[in-house]
Amino acid sequence: MVFLMKSMTNPREEMNEEQGGAIAVQEGRPIPKEPTRYAVLLANDDYTTMEFVVEVLRRFFQKTEEEAVQIMLQIHQKGRGTAGIYHFEIAETKAMQVVEYARTRGYPLISFIEPVL
Repeated sequence: MVFLMKSMTNPREEMNEEQGGAIAVQEGRPIPKEPTRYAVLLANDDYTTMEFVVEVLRRFFQKTEEEAVQIMLQIHQKGRGTAGIYHFEIAETKAMQVVEYARTRGYPLISFIEPVL
């Protein structure tokens, strides 16, 4: 699309060659913002087994065996690790599902969410 200047006195007014008319440029109209996404994190503890953490990552976050092991090692070494990043409602649901699943199997695994900046 080609735009030609209609006049030099008002540079905000442009001529659209295809339509033959002036186009007004709108200012101040907000651009929709992408919704905040949230990281689902798992915290290290002294009781939950590494195997169980890998199982949780595969079951609730659809990680491959290799991805799950890498995340589990990060949790073990750094105290926490990101299992996945989702919109708020999905992240909140996954974190609750993980905690509930862990409790029913006797593990104190902690899962929580944080906004991704």
